[in-house]
Amino acid sequence: MCDKTKPVAAQHQSLFNEFEPVSSKQWKQQIQYDLKGADYNETLVWESPEGIKVKPFYHRDEFEHKTHISHPDSFAIGQDIFVFDIEKSAYRALDSVNRGAESIRFTVDNPEVDVSKLLADLPLENITVFFDLQFLSPNFVGKIDAIAAARNAKIFCLIDPIGQLAADGNWFPTKDNFIDLQQIAAAKHVGTIAVKAGLYQNAGANIVQQIAYTLGHANEYFNRMGNIAQPMVLQMAIGSNYFFEIAKLRATRLLFKRIGQEYGHTQDCHILATPTRRNKTIYDYNVNMLRTTTECMSAALGGADTVINLPYDAVYHKSNEFGERISRNQLLILKHESYFDKVSNAADGSYYIESLTEQLAEKALALFKDIEAAGGFLKQLTEGNVQRKISESAEKEQALFDAGKEVLLGTNKYPNKNDRMADDLELFPFVKKKPRKTLITPIIPRRLAEKMEQERLETEKQSS
Repeated sequence: MCDKTKPVAAQHQSLFNEFEPVSSKQWKQQIQYDLKGADYNETLVWESPEGIKVKPFYHRDEFEHKTHISHPDSFAIGQDIFVFDIEKSAYRALDSVNRGAESIRFTVDNPEVDVSKLLADLPLENITVFFDLQFLSPNFVGKIDAIAAARNAKIFCLIDPIGQLAADGNWFPTKDNFIDLQQIAAAKHVGTIAVKAGLYQNAGANIVQQIAYTLGHANEYFNRMGNIAQPMVLQMAIGSNYFFEIAKLRATRLLFKRIGQEYGHTQDCHILATPTRRNKTIYDYNVNMLRTTTECMSAALGGADTVINLPYDAVYHKSNEFGERISRNQLLILKHESYFDKVSNAADGSYYIESLTEQLAEKALALFKDIEAAGGFLKQLTEGNVQRKISESAEKEQALFDAGKEVLLGTNKYPNKNDRMADDLELFPFVKKKPRKTLITPIIPRRLAEKMEQERLETEKQSS
């Protein structure tokens, strides 16, 4: 019986003291015995694409110290809105906030957009606003900066010339991208520099590459911009390898802080996470909801500041109220019904995640140093080395998918042959070929299921 005169914690401590601790060596001996002669490493240890050997168990006596990683207390639920019609976009933003969104990411491709009208009715004192700008305009950012100052708003302009070069093959069409960026960075009330690192994941880079390229990308701005006063936003895509993705965000935050300190940058990064498109499918599309749910869970547990979910039909449907509502509700359930916001740094103390974080950070830092020794990320990008390495990683993953070893349920395993999608495609869901002159070879995002889906669509047409 428990002694009710003792505190509960003391009762638990005395209860566990009755048992002798079991060392990792003893556990391994017992496992080896139960394997009845089978080799422990060959049977139970598997190796990830990043070269990390994953063991069947992790034990505290293998950890001399725990790595401290800063972590936001909670994550903000975000909503994506492409700005075309000002009134409709403003209405959608306010409606999203009223339905639970805590941040809005506006994508703006026209510098003539009336940003004052767009933000007029939003409760800027309660939400964070991101502007994903598809152009460089110090005047446009100046207008946003004035609004942020007047309304005490938290606003980030996601401006990334290097990301533009990587994705498009060309810089923004201005005289000098970095001179414009210097002017933009003079804004005092908004964040102005972002790293669109999701491109690397969506194009097929492995996790170590994603972290190293993100850091190398960010380091180019530290080198060129000097003292960056506002937090840098890292836009990252989250894949399906649940625990590895948690560790990815933790390792990225850890290394970013170390690199930033070398430049006197004391601000922590702001991680804006979104599920990857790489594993999303047009057939058996409801499975996409399961994929995005686990990916959002990884983002929350990994320490993302803001999570913007990807609608289940985003690959093949235009933006629509139903898909957006479902994607937002997934996050609302995670935060308010599954209580993902109640424990700060919930992954802390997991020996497995701690081990993954340390190993990913170590490997990514080594790759980052190699990139810097070879002239830096931008040099490696312009010479095509980054593209080549990502392509090699993507081809390996694609081969696993084609062989059925990388599984997407409903697509290359247990497909529903009666599915018909040819008449339901509002968007072209495959890589578009657009021959044009570019300075460098762009990094092209590509989904794993594209080839298989194209074959199925062709079969549909022939049978109709």
